[in-house]
Amino acid sequence: MTITFVSNYINHHQIPFSNAIYEKIGDDYCFVQTMPMEEERIAMGWGLDVKKIPYVRCLYEDEYECRKIIAESDVVLLGWTEREDIEDERLRSGKVTIRSSERIYKEGQWKAVSPRGLVAKYKAHIRYRNKNVCMLCAGAYTASDFHLIGAYPGKMLKWGYFPETRIYSDETFAAMKKDGPLQLIWVGRFINWKHPEYVVKLAQCLDKKGFAFNIHMLGSGELEQEIKHKVEQTGLSDKFIFYGYSGPSKVRAVMEKCHIHLFTSDYLEGWGAVLNEGMNSGCVEVASVQAGATTYLIEHGVNGLVFPNGSYKEMEKLVLDLFDHWEERKHMGRAAYNTIVTEWNAEHAAKEFLRFASCLSEGRIVPASSGPMSPAPAVAQRNMYKAMMKGRMK
Repeated sequence: MTITFVSNYINHHQIPFSNAIYEKIGDDYCFVQTMPMEEERIAMGWGLDVKKIPYVRCLYEDEYECRKIIAESDVVLLGWTEREDIEDERLRSGKVTIRSSERIYKEGQWKAVSPRGLVAKYKAHIRYRNKNVCMLCAGAYTASDFHLIGAYPGKMLKWGYFPETRIYSDETFAAMKKDGPLQLIWVGRFINWKHPEYVVKLAQCLDKKGFAFNIHMLGSGELEQEIKHKVEQTGLSDKFIFYGYSGPSKVRAVMEKCHIHLFTSDYLEGWGAVLNEGMNSGCVEVASVQAGATTYLIEHGVNGLVFPNGSYKEMEKLVLDLFDHWEERKHMGRAAYNTIVTEWNAEHAAKEFLRFASCLSEGRIVPASSGPMSPAPAVAQRNMYKAMMKGRMK
C-alpha cells in the first residue's frame, strides 16, 4: 500500500509521524511539501533541510513528478496545502483519500450561515460527504464545525499533531522535577489570543500570597515588550526568565525542569502542540478548554486541569489549588506523561492510521477504540467544558 501525505510543509510536529510511517512501509511512503516554509517559522527554530529527509518531495521544485505520485498513491492524506486544484483532482478520482484539518470556524461558528461561505464549503467539503473520504479532526472543535455544514457524516476521527516523544526512566523522571520553588512555564508567540498577560496577573497573585516560584516564558511576538514592561512594573522581574524564540530542543529542556505548564490559548488555537510537549515532559497541565488539543489529551483532575471559557479567574483558582496541595496533585504530571507515551504519540498514531487506511481501502470504516483515529464527537463549543467534565470526550 502506497501512502502520500500532502501538506504545506513538513515541520517538527509532523516528522515523528512521518518517520514512523516510513519505518513501517519504507519507500511506499512520501510527503509532498507544497510550499517553502515562511521566514517567521524559520526564525522560530522550525527550519529544516528537507533535502536530508528521504521521503520528502517538493511540489514547487518538480510539480509533474509530485502530482504523479499523488495521483498514483493508494492512499493520500491531505493536510492544509493552499492548492485546491491538487486536492480536487485527488478527491474526484474516487481513490482512497483521508483529509486532516483544524477547525474551519475559529473566529466563530456563526460564520457557518454565510451564503458565500457555504458555497465555498460545499465545493471544498460538503460535496464529498458520500464519497470514500474521511476527516481527521486536529482539534476537539473541528468535528462540530464540519457537523454544522453536514460534511463527513459518521466519518470524523480524532487526530492532532505528534511532536517528538521522549521516554524517561523512573530515575530520570524523578530527578527532573527538583524540590524547591515551583517552576512554571508558558510557551508560545506573544500575541493576543495566546494570552501571555494571564501569566503576569498570576505572578502578582502568587507573590501576594507569599508563594515561592519562578516563571519561564519562551517565545516572542508583538506583545513581548509589553509583557516585559508589565513584569517590570509589578516589581517581579526576579521571578521571570524570558528566553525569546526558542527551538524545539530548548523548549523541551526547559519544560523538563518545570512543574506546571500554563496553556492559555483561546479558540484561535486549532491544536497547540506545546500541550503534547508539556505532558510528555511530566508537567502538571493547567489548560484552557478553548484550545483544540485540550479535551482530546486531558481528563480533568486525572492527567491535568482544565479551566473554562478562557477565564483567568478559573485558571488562577486551579493554580492556587496546586500550590496549596502540591504533594497531592503532582501525580498528574506522571499521568500526563503516560498519556503521551502510551497513546497520543507518533508511533501509535502511525500504527492506527495504517490499520484504518487498510480497512478503508476495503470499503470499511473501522475507528480505533480511543486516542488517534477514534470517533470524534461533534460537541458545540458552548457545551465543550460540560461535555469534558461528564467524560464525553474520551
